[in-house]
Amino acid sequence: MGVFTDVVELFCEQCSTLPSHVLAGAAFAALIVLAVVINVLKQLLFKNPNEPPVVFHWFPFIGSTITYGMDPYKFFFDCRKKYGDVFTFVLLGKKTTVFLGTKGNDFILNAKLKDVCAEEVYSPLTTPVFGKHVVYDCPNAKLMEQKKFVKFGLTSQALRSYVPLIVNEVDQYVKNSGAFSAAKGPFDVVKAMSEITIFTASRSLQGKEVREQFDTTFAQLFHDLDMGFAPINFMLPWAPLPHNRKRDRAQRKMAEIYMGIIRKRREAGCKKDSEDMVWNLMSCQYKDGTPVPDIEVANMMIALLMAGQHSSSSTISWIVLRLASRPEITEELLEEQKRELGEDLPPLTYDGLQKLRLHSQVIRETLRLHAPIHSMMRAVKNPLPIDGTLYVIPPSHNVLAAPGVSARSEEHFPNPMEWDPHRWDTMNLNEEGEQVDYGYGLVNKGTGSPYLPFGAGRHRCIGEQFAYLQLGTITATLVRHFKFRNLPGVKELPRTDYSSLFSKPWSGSLVEYEKREAAANGKA
Repeated sequence: MGVFTDVVELFCEQCSTLPSHVLAGAAFAALIVLAVVINVLKQLLFKNPNEPPVVFHWFPFIGSTITYGMDPYKFFFDCRKKYGDVFTFVLLGKKTTVFLGTKGNDFILNAKLKDVCAEEVYSPLTTPVFGKHVVYDCPNAKLMEQKKFVKFGLTSQALRSYVPLIVNEVDQYVKNSGAFSAAKGPFDVVKAMSEITIFTASRSLQGKEVREQFDTTFAQLFHDLDMGFAPINFMLPWAPLPHNRKRDRAQRKMAEIYMGIIRKRREAGCKKDSEDMVWNLMSCQYKDGTPVPDIEVANMMIALLMAGQHSSSSTISWIVLRLASRPEITEELLEEQKRELGEDLPPLTYDGLQKLRLHSQVIRETLRLHAPIHSMMRAVKNPLPIDGTLYVIPPSHNVLAAPGVSARSEEHFPNPMEWDPHRWDTMNLNEEGEQVDYGYGLVNKGTGSPYLPFGAGRHRCIGEQFAYLQLGTITATLVRHFKFRNLPGVKELPRTDYSSLFSKPWSGSLVEYEKREAAANGKA
């Protein structure tokens, strides 16, 4: 013991001669090592048999955040091999329990409102972008009413009116954009499709006044507001950072623009002259008879613009990238239009689009492999027992459904990672199952399906009809204008950027276009 004491005294004596900043650094390093050791020992020695296994991680708080964030699907499939369909990982200090497969989708997306809460997870990120008193910044009952307003506004008459507007926007973009000024050449897919998506959505769903704003100041506001989805905002949504200050200014300014549009329409006598969503929401009332306030109309329109833009621009970008890798599919699409609509390719219509089965299958197959949202999370409010196991998920956890995992699984889709629109030739394109009304009209529960690109349950995306219409119209119009192929020497698709709430192809992804003869002569 005397020798040990002498060694300790000698160590302390040596430390006393070191500079203070070196001592501070050494102490900090020692704390990190101690935290890692304690964290590892807790995982190895203190396992709760009544909770799902925890994915091994070295660092507390960080947990599996980096591995998950870099490639969620690789993370899910790797964990599935090791732990099974149910496991827990640490995401920025929060224990998050994943339940994979169709049973997991049903368990989480169809859970009772008293047991899980989406608002608690998403509101800190979405409220600064969308605005107050809409979507996740209001009671669930009010959100269901707002979804009903939008869903019932997407009438067949409205959808029919959108097709020629979308076609015209694509035609004008192809004609006037520098991206397609030559007869053929490379173009930035993500950039071009993002612009086409925002122009088509703003002209059809949002209204002509909003579309006109994108030729002036709206584009910069949209960009600044979009920065509200920066990854750091998952942790620090209200931090006084430069991009957050720009986000907040853009949100206020965009809301003012929408309210200005509403005010001018009211001053003009509210004579409806189009089927855009602003007109629809202006006439809506909540169940208690209260008209939807103009600021809430404005914020709902911002939510529709932002959420719809990300999902649709990502999907149409992947469609073009996939068509470039399979040029023969592009030619099949053109032949389908000639066969079903007429050899002279008459103007696209809503009814005509319904005849284009392969076009629909291209969209479905792309969404199967490239759903814009890879993770759907809920906060647990009451203990959740998992049937057939000893596991009970405690209220301290979040739960996570990943429908894209079942969509990429062999048991549901043979050769799942192969992009093959023809796999849907013999598959039922319509969901079957129980219809339920969560407060915004009857919808298919759909939670047992392996194909859920728009989610399921009470939080299923209400823009699904418009998304299919927009994607179908853009795809059909582009096929009339172009042939697509990969650049020479390029054989692989670009990687997926998972850094935001919505996944998408990496920016700067190039493919080669070639104008068709009719398009080059201005006849398309």
